[in-house]
Amino acid sequence: MTRHAAKIGLLGLLVWVTLGSPALAKDGYLSVTFTKAGLVGGVGAGHGVLTFEGRDYPFTVYGLSLGLAIGGAVTHFDGRASYMTRLGDFPGSYRAFGLGGALVGGAGGVQLKNRRGVIITLQGARAGLEFSANLSRVRFALD
Repeated sequence: MTRHAAKIGLLGLLVWVTLGSPALAKDGYLSVTFTKAGLVGGVGAGHGVLTFEGRDYPFTVYGLSLGLAIGGAVTHFDGRASYMTRLGDFPGSYRAFGLGGALVGGAGGVQLKNRRGVIITLQGARAGLEFSANLSRVRFALD
């Protein structure tokens, strides 16, 4: 009988963790335009809007990459910020590893993660001439 009760308890815990935890996390939606240039390392900056809980929050994004970066590009990204429990989880420093390129035009994407567990997934179109393989640090600041 104790074994049966333990199985039911574990099943209940699994259901609570699986269904209960995501209800606390919310998604935000982003639109950002980012300009980047580099030779050995790269730097970039941009502006965008985070839509979270029905409100729009403008932000500025700054980036630094170490590795190989040649050329320059302008990229417009749209995407999602996942695993946010409050607006204050969004700003801060994010890390990503990227490999990409653009020749006149193309598409690309990036996934970033911060210490609070927020994951930003962005997809977009690039314009310019660029090749990069680097480790990036990106900082988002609400305006």
